[in-house]
Amino acid sequence: MPINWPAFVEIINANQRFLLVSHIRPDCDALGSELAMAMILERLGKQVRIVNGMATPPNLAFIDPQRKIETLGVDVPADELDDIDVLMVLDTSAWAQIGPMRETVKNTTARKIILDHHVGEDDLGAELFKDPAADSTGSLVTEAAAHLGVELTPDIAMPLYAAIATDTGWYRFNSVDGDTYRRAGRLIDAGAVPSEIYKELYEQDTLARLQLRGRIVARTETELDGRLAHTTALREDFEATGALPSDTEDVINLTLTVAGVEVAVIFVEQASGGFKLSFRSRGEVDCSALAEKFGGGGHKAAAGAFMEGPCDAVKSAVLDAVRAAMR
Repeated sequence: MPINWPAFVEIINANQRFLLVSHIRPDCDALGSELAMAMILERLGKQVRIVNGMATPPNLAFIDPQRKIETLGVDVPADELDDIDVLMVLDTSAWAQIGPMRETVKNTTARKIILDHHVGEDDLGAELFKDPAADSTGSLVTEAAAHLGVELTPDIAMPLYAAIATDTGWYRFNSVDGDTYRRAGRLIDAGAVPSEIYKELYEQDTLARLQLRGRIVARTETELDGRLAHTTALREDFEATGALPSDTEDVINLTLTVAGVEVAVIFVEQASGGFKLSFRSRGEVDCSALAEKFGGGGHKAAAGAFMEGPCDAVKSAVLDAVRAAMR
């Protein structure tokens, strides 16, 4: 179903104080969408605050030069977030992905709305403005600006371009269509500079990040005649290299460059225990369906989840599910 933009605009116009939140382990689509939406609302004279449950990863800090994004429990206590009219959740519809912001989202008396492009959803008690066919939440925010009558400016265009480009794999995923490129063109015309954004994202690696990737790639295994690839990032890898958890971003995509690989899985051990799971597919296997089996979600081509337990048990359960899906 297409988004009911007139209803979305009506909610924005009828309210003044907004809190924007997104998912744990925020990526460029989450951060870029939040920042752009905040600036769109501010240009309409609204009061806006962005608060996430987890801090912005250092390698993505460039997207927020004015440091608009706050972290719950670090920059702001939860009891300071009550005085709002609307709580807007961007780039997720799942309780598991809300993380530390769960109680704020659950207990607020404000009107709750969701702007998202993921397939699955939980009942967050919010009004849904979703389009699973959209390539990114950044694209939805770009369209929201048009429906709200807000002109795209360089400071809005930069995070939106980063959001769309990263969530489409720099325009190579199946979610990309002609509208994706037309939207990107509008953002470039408004002041986004793709070469600068690419440099910030992919040409600022630390030696620790490079060494971490080497360890993860070296651990890659294939099976099912090379159609399935999987690898693991262990806590000892982070300790040995000095890398950050965010340094695993996009490593899984390297396994998809191997000829014949249709599905890839990476298990990232968390400092607090358990494993972050990431799934990628360039075939018929639905990653979102796989992730949902473990309490996560996402898209057909890319999804994620989290699972408690020791490494061997987690890998066994997840890979069994993947193998079954690939039969």
